[in-house]
Amino acid sequence: QVQLVESGGGLVQAGGSLRLSCTASGSVFSLYRMGWYRQAPGKQRDLVAIIGSGGNTNYADSVKGRFTISRDNAQNTVYLQMTSLKPEDTAVYYCKCEACYGGYDYWGQGTQVTVSS
Repeated sequence: QVQLVESGGGLVQAGGSLRLSCTASGSVFSLYRMGWYRQAPGKQRDLVAIIGSGGNTNYADSVKGRFTISRDNAQNTVYLQMTSLKPEDTAVYYCKCEACYGGYDYWGQGTQVTVSS
């Protein structure tokens, strides 16, 4: 199986920056598409950004131009650099390995991001 551990969440003021990390273990990291998702209380979990095995990226319109997803395959880590944070970015952020080991999706436990006004 694959295990994912997120870190880097916290409390920041609007306009600030935060960098999330997700470290994977259990399989060959470079083979898989990785994504960041977020979920606010009472709301569904939504896509934030995706980075493919070849390095191509896609972003939700709400974060485009503000967030950057990247990966370091040697470190088995995917990052989400968040800038110009807004209160509506407040959510639990989850790392996901898609079509991962065995063909299954794997999720991390999540890390809380809170953006104050």
